[in-house]
Amino acid sequence: MRRVEHVMGFPVSLRVDDADVPEAAVDAVFAWLHEADARFSPFRPDSEVSRLDRGELSGEALSTDLREVLDLCEHYRTATGGAFDVRLPGRGLDPCAVVKGWSVQRAAELLTAAGAERFCLNAGGDVAAADGPWRIGVRHPELADRLCTMLEITDGAVATSARYERGDGRTGRPATGLLSMTIVAPTPTEADSVATAAFAMGTEGIEWAASREGCEVFAVDAERRVFRTPGLPVAA
Repeated sequence: MRRVEHVMGFPVSLRVDDADVPEAAVDAVFAWLHEADARFSPFRPDSEVSRLDRGELSGEALSTDLREVLDLCEHYRTATGGAFDVRLPGRGLDPCAVVKGWSVQRAAELLTAAGAERFCLNAGGDVAAADGPWRIGVRHPELADRLCTMLEITDGAVATSARYERGDGRTGRPATGLLSMTIVAPTPTEADSVATAAFAMGTEGIEWAASREGCEVFAVDAERRVFRTPGLPVAA
């Protein structure tokens, strides 16, 4: 079973190889992703995130899901010494860097609960894979029609952050030092959050990301030098 839909501003593709998984399970995955976009997008004035940013919500009025997302944001802000921050000077609250991977992880959990064992969900470069091997291409940071490496994933997640636009939370200026940061991790939440946070840190983010338990790193710095951890699952 295969399906592609446009969600959160990018294409989301899903392939499920289990013959007995009902189509309703795939419907539920895309319904959830659309729901997450509606609830947590800072670009929608009626979203929970926008209402919180305007001061219309606080404390107990926040949903359990949004509190979980904000806790994750604070975890990575602290872990990066403020380089990753969902509140940059002159901008509103923007938790997209965490929401994307977090929502993909929830979608993967919906599939597993429905009995899916072998699947690959790709949400704009955030990939959740199960019962591989699955070959995942990492796009070249400067040449959109080329790949800079190919990974092979059995169970886990991959996420890439490139040409980061949010900036360094410590300075408010655009992040520099890296062209691309790819993380392989056990979950999409961790892969996406670590990739985004490490990119915001610049070159120091390479060592920081590599030190995270369960994370493997593929990075390209501004000098076009490539860095990879020994355990990176590069396809043969």
